[in-house]
Amino acid sequence: MSTIRSTSNVTSTHPTAWIPFAGVILLVSGIFSAIQGLVALIGPSTYYTVVDGDLFLFDATGWGWWNLLIGVLLILTSISLFVGATWARVVAIVLVILSTIVQMLLVPVQPWWSFIVIAIDVLVLYALLAHWDERHAEQ
Repeated sequence: MSTIRSTSNVTSTHPTAWIPFAGVILLVSGIFSAIQGLVALIGPSTYYTVVDGDLFLFDATGWGWWNLLIGVLLILTSISLFVGATWARVVAIVLVILSTIVQMLLVPVQPWWSFIVIAIDVLVLYALLAHWDERHAEQ
């Protein structure tokens, strides 16, 4: 007599597979933010651009410290996601929301970069939030 095994538990998009994906994207985003911050701190102290006749002036030092801080926090949070720390998901969500808000402020100055980062942030939010209940059910 043959036995038929059910494969209903095995799916190609396992809910918890999104957490490592979010960790990798956060790691890459954190490295990019940290590099941007270091470049802003090492480079000139002001950044300016003209958009539709308006002059935007930024204090590059403050912006550099902000990006460096967010970058380091994103890197540490992504490592914590890999380890499986539950608090890391909440911290990652808060950091991604902050990143999205900051990018919305930079749309007039750097529209393409801002929209790309916002899209990545939305994808990370989906990865962290879409299967929240399934992740807790496994633990």
